[in-house]
Amino acid sequence: MKFIRTGLLGLVLSVVCSAYGQKQEVHILAVNDMHATIEAFPKLAAIADSLRKLYPSLLVLSAGDNRTGNPLNDMYEVSSYPIVSLMNQVGFNATAVGNHEFDVKSLAPLMGYSNFSYICANMFPSPEAGLNIVPTKVFDVNGIKVGIIGVIQVNSMGRPDTHPENVEGIRFTQPENVIGRYQALSKNWDVKILLSHIGYQEDLEMAERFPWFDLIIGGHSHTQLTAEEPLHNGVLITQNKNRLPMVTHISLTLEKGKVTKKKAEYIEVKKFPNENKLVAAMVDHFSDDPFFKRVVAQAEEPFKIKDQMTYMLCDALLTEGQGDICIMNNGGTRIDSLSAGDITVHDILAMDPFYNEAVTSLVTGEDILNIITTYSRGSLYHLPRVAGILCEAIIDKDDPNKDRLKSIKLKTLDGQDFDIHRTYKLVTSSYMATVCKQYFNSSTHSLNILTSDMLTQFLEKKGIVNYASVNRLKVMED
Repeated sequence: MKFIRTGLLGLVLSVVCSAYGQKQEVHILAVNDMHATIEAFPKLAAIADSLRKLYPSLLVLSAGDNRTGNPLNDMYEVSSYPIVSLMNQVGFNATAVGNHEFDVKSLAPLMGYSNFSYICANMFPSPEAGLNIVPTKVFDVNGIKVGIIGVIQVNSMGRPDTHPENVEGIRFTQPENVIGRYQALSKNWDVKILLSHIGYQEDLEMAERFPWFDLIIGGHSHTQLTAEEPLHNGVLITQNKNRLPMVTHISLTLEKGKVTKKKAEYIEVKKFPNENKLVAAMVDHFSDDPFFKRVVAQAEEPFKIKDQMTYMLCDALLTEGQGDICIMNNGGTRIDSLSAGDITVHDILAMDPFYNEAVTSLVTGEDILNIITTYSRGSLYHLPRVAGILCEAIIDKDDPNKDRLKSIKLKTLDGQDFDIHRTYKLVTSSYMATVCKQYFNSSTHSLNILTSDMLTQFLEKKGIVNYASVNRLKVMED
């Protein structure tokens, strides 16, 4: 018995020394805004494998927007099942809820396939929504309590940036209104993390307001940070561009139960030398669908910026919908560039993945200006793109981000003043018609065709397209 008691005492002392000794470490692999880039997963899995060999208790976390942007994933029998199954295989522990998690109403069934937690403190779904969301989650990492609070972006209309119908039955509040509620609870945690899908500038504000966080793992704004990013009010903030060009290995050192050192290492995914063969086989399986490989048209020149593709989508709706004017939200096009050559079904569905229908309405010129102004919300970034007219945007020269809109003017295609009193046939998406419904009237109706199908029809008729020099937006400073 004396030996057993001595052994037990030694074990207790070992645990105490581990919890309160000189140094302990927590290691995290963080991603954000993957947007179903499943082709990057063999190397992502290999990075996770490599880190786990060194740090067996590695946490793998996502800051949201795991889905939307790859038709191989989005149009799967259970939409987004491929990305979830790959995340399971990699061994993700948790994800924030991004605004694009609500695209296509399949989030509830997806949660049934997910071996990881969905964390969000500022969304409150009704029981009927069937969403298994937790506001916080605590992970035990070798005796260290790692507490995570999740938050999602909420716009001025009181919801994330998604189709309003996709979030029916869910109430949202601004992140800063809920985070403080968890400060007392967080005192029981050794490591305090905000898993954030609100954007880099907003993360800076959260670090200023809530300096008790050790770490903010961010997403939504696709901001590429580096290892040289300074601490903000003592808080480490990390984030990467979208579609997995980089991932972050975060090391937190604790002494006597408190975080004393924070380090972020950014790893370039494409340059990682190894691949996980099982994950590669899974990706090959999900990618084996000839439907998406069908060539629809040819691009004579590359699409170097997203605007060029958005203008092409506008032209497709305007032409196929036989309208006078088209308005499309800038975020409605989901890829940033496209090479010259074949344009495939996959390319079209990657450009326009949202399953919106084309809608027409007879509206006045004043309504059109109001739609553009309302959706812009004072931001050049959110300014919709157009066809059938030209748009002049006046921005505030004193705004360091060059994003603040002071005014918007519309012109005819030949540069003449736009007639705000005339009635026009507007063609747009069901999303735009829902978001700006106060400017639509009883003449509004759906054409019962998806905007992506309308783009396909347009391209099949054109055969060859060139949008290298197309620009219908003039930006001026004031």
